[in-house]
Amino acid sequence: MNNVHMRKQILATLGLCGLLLAAPALAQLRIGQPSGFTGSVAAGVKENTDGAKLYFDAVNARGGINGQKIELISVDDKFDPKVTVEVARELITRQGVLALFLNRGTPHSQALLPLLAEHKVPLVGPSTGAMVLHEPVNPWVFNVRATYQREAAKAIEHLASIGITRIAVLTTDDTFGADGAEGALKGFAEARLQPVLLEKFPRDKPVFTELAKGVHTSNAQAVMVIGSAGNTANAVKAIRAAGSRAQAVTLSNNASEGFIKLLGEHARGVIVTQVFPNERSVAYGLIKEAQDLAKAKGMPGVSPAMMEGFAAAKVVAEGLRRAGPKPTPAALRDALEGMRNYDLGGLSVSYSPTNHTGLDFADLSIVDASGKFRR
Repeated sequence: MNNVHMRKQILATLGLCGLLLAAPALAQLRIGQPSGFTGSVAAGVKENTDGAKLYFDAVNARGGINGQKIELISVDDKFDPKVTVEVARELITRQGVLALFLNRGTPHSQALLPLLAEHKVPLVGPSTGAMVLHEPVNPWVFNVRATYQREAAKAIEHLASIGITRIAVLTTDDTFGADGAEGALKGFAEARLQPVLLEKFPRDKPVFTELAKGVHTSNAQAVMVIGSAGNTANAVKAIRAAGSRAQAVTLSNNASEGFIKLLGEHARGVIVTQVFPNERSVAYGLIKEAQDLAKAKGMPGVSPAMMEGFAAAKVVAEGLRRAGPKPTPAALRDALEGMRNYDLGGLSVSYSPTNHTGLDFADLSIVDASGKFRR
């Protein structure tokens, strides 16, 4: 696709013709979300977005922030980093968004970093735990969730603690996979173990037949798959077809009900790391608030992926409130960086010039026979 054609497609997607004419009259706080609404991460992205909308809708129903409603402009980047940058540029330069928000993917987030610096626009709550977004601190990136490295290390340490010593690791061949693998290796080092198999697979349309055979012949007791929901589900299916009964483990990027559906009959017993408390634990005010709002809308409940979006929405809304009645991207950035011990509801978020991590919560869950995450 050439640049001219891509630009035309983006403009059509955003529906700019009418919006540009109306923009000066709008009293809205625009937040832009370039994310993979189609492709291998679509199920999780939808749940992230549903969670964010749950909170934004509640804020808007109360009159918004300083009399202005929050408008979330979500655009499909087809889970392609190049498209992520193109649609994000349009959101910033044409739509005038105050921040980018809740995008999915490590390579995609990395691709956005020059754009954030160029236009001085913050990125809030990227749906990735990539260490590159935490260290060194980027002045324009505000994370709301723990790192993948912490999750992967915790999972390996847990497996070792229950006597599992033969662990295989399959990772997507991109920066996300490399980041997660580094965390897993930290877990192995802590447990004084080595992986029985450590292999990469391509991010786009991988074939898992040979890798699955490798897992089986390695006699692995467990296999950690670091990849998108679609790829991870296909890897688990291939591993089972190869005859391996190894315990399957994956990271929180797959903590969605959509991922469980992709696994189908192979879902039961899969371990998924989590970066928010149990979505059914009303002991946390954050969870109870989300549950109550979901119930009021006639929804059956909330998923872990929805909680990630909900928490990120709370953070960006609080930043907008602190940024004043006429916020700018720079004012929002400064407001977020000055946030100290903001209570999300049982979890506290703090930022500073030397720390943009936000939360460091990590936990493990397992898919039960009914197709639900259990802690």
